[in-house]
Amino acid sequence: MKTRRVTAGVASVLALSLGAAACGGGGDDNDGNGGNGKKDAALTSIVNPSSKKGGTVTYEHSDVPDSLDPGNTYYGWVQNFSRLYGRTLTTFKPAAGKEGLEVVPDLAESLGKSSPDAKTWTYKLRAGVKFQDGTPVTSKDVKYAIERSNFAPEALSNGPTYFKSYLEGGDKYQGPYKDKSAEGIKSIETPDDRTIVFKLKQPFADFDYLATFSQTAPVPKAKDNGAKYVQNIVSSGPYQFQSYEEGRGATLVRNPQWDAKTDPIRKALPDKVTIKFKVNQVTIDNDLLSNKITADAAGTGVAPQTQPKVLAGKNAGQTDSSYAGATQYIALNLKVAPFDNIHCRKAVQWGLDKQSVLDAMGGTPKGDVATTLLPPSVNGYTKFDTYATEGHKGNAAKAKEELKACGKPNGFNTILTARSDRPAEVAQATAVQASLKKIGINVEIKQFPAGKYFSNFAGVPSYVHENKLGMLSMAWGADWPTGYGFLDQIVNGAAIKPSGGNNLMELDDPKINKALTDAIANTDDAARTKAWGEIDKMVLDNASVVPVVYRKNLLLRPQSATNVTVTQAYLGMYDYLLMSSSK
Repeated sequence: MKTRRVTAGVASVLALSLGAAACGGGGDDNDGNGGNGKKDAALTSIVNPSSKKGGTVTYEHSDVPDSLDPGNTYYGWVQNFSRLYGRTLTTFKPAAGKEGLEVVPDLAESLGKSSPDAKTWTYKLRAGVKFQDGTPVTSKDVKYAIERSNFAPEALSNGPTYFKSYLEGGDKYQGPYKDKSAEGIKSIETPDDRTIVFKLKQPFADFDYLATFSQTAPVPKAKDNGAKYVQNIVSSGPYQFQSYEEGRGATLVRNPQWDAKTDPIRKALPDKVTIKFKVNQVTIDNDLLSNKITADAAGTGVAPQTQPKVLAGKNAGQTDSSYAGATQYIALNLKVAPFDNIHCRKAVQWGLDKQSVLDAMGGTPKGDVATTLLPPSVNGYTKFDTYATEGHKGNAAKAKEELKACGKPNGFNTILTARSDRPAEVAQATAVQASLKKIGINVEIKQFPAGKYFSNFAGVPSYVHENKLGMLSMAWGADWPTGYGFLDQIVNGAAIKPSGGNNLMELDDPKINKALTDAIANTDDAARTKAWGEIDKMVLDNASVVPVVYRKNLLLRPQSATNVTVTQAYLGMYDYLLMSSSK
């Protein structure tokens, strides 16, 4: 995901006690001004615990979201944030440390009931859940939410399409905006207002993870107006939108129809939540240091230029260096010359000085040099290095051999993209440019805004081809904590979309596609886990992905932030469902 998830064995998660949904939050009741000064404390505990109601939680973000519509987003921070106003069938437990990786029931009463072959999954909704207008939430509202989010790319193109890929008849259903029938897709059944049944065309052992997606947050059909729904989202959670300004921000206030008796995992302590977009990253860092805001919504850590000041100053004890469960990599587009030639791709693999790139991004606090696509924290990771060089500094001789083999002995020109509001990514691109210049590959850097990066630019094949964007900066974390949850949407040919796509290489290798399909259908946990590492090797052999860094986030928590803990379920950012403020 454009931010998301880390590890825990599938079997152990699915075997959780259904009573494990209580929110982990610590029992201390304080004024929110103490206990906030120990480095990395939020990695394994809840910092500054409080049960005090009231106050305002304030977020800032350096760009804009792809969308705050739960059915039209793929950014992990939005998946995290949207739990304030959208309840999904299941979710990750709001708790510290490893507990935060547990999948627990949310809108549903329990985890899914699976058929023996894992092709049919049934959920029953909790009784008494209402939308903000007082109407009951029904299974039909969940079905409609999935239909609009997976089957209507003409209106909602940002999110993943797992349901479309795995539901029976998913390749034929045209979505609710084109198919006006009352029945909708037949493979989602709603026999009564509280029961929803999913009929899959093949076994899918990870389905409870899929049910955590914001795409399962209910949407009343009568209130939906496609892409414009973001302007009037109907809440099923503890907060509703008081205001929303496109590109500027939003304010959330309490939803009077939310009933804590139907929601055992949310404490909903703040009275108000505000978020402001398009704030310079260094300004955000300074606002955290001066205690003006509660958190940086992006959850990707302070800017490289802020990092030395933070680590050497009095605020070092308010930092959490969190593994993000994500890999920063460069996608080499197979449809843009000369990367349609594997030897040109391998020239980049051998020629890149990865250590210099990590140093430019901020060094060890920002992560470790990557040699695989799967990060070490994801179930299925296998350690290997297909293009091993001494000190990860590249091998110019081997790179030049590959350049000769691809018919470009003197090198070539190409374009590398980066997101303009992400200083670390821009620094990475600059280091890549300097590194590859040494072997004759001349890289021009083009920057794009993060909020539209996938919907308008890097995720739009026609735009990529027309503008000859050969190298595309990318960071990805697992959609859920297994190899499939990490790999499918970025290396499967079925994930290539006209816009909003994440397979930036446009990799469509029949052997890789089949290996993914076969593995997720395998109900043997050990065999499935082994397969993910083997698929990772297949991708690196193809040379279309250049792993750069296993990412870390240097997060900063201000003194006024209460109930602060890192959630590895959402790429190592803070858990926004728990976070409150003493201000």
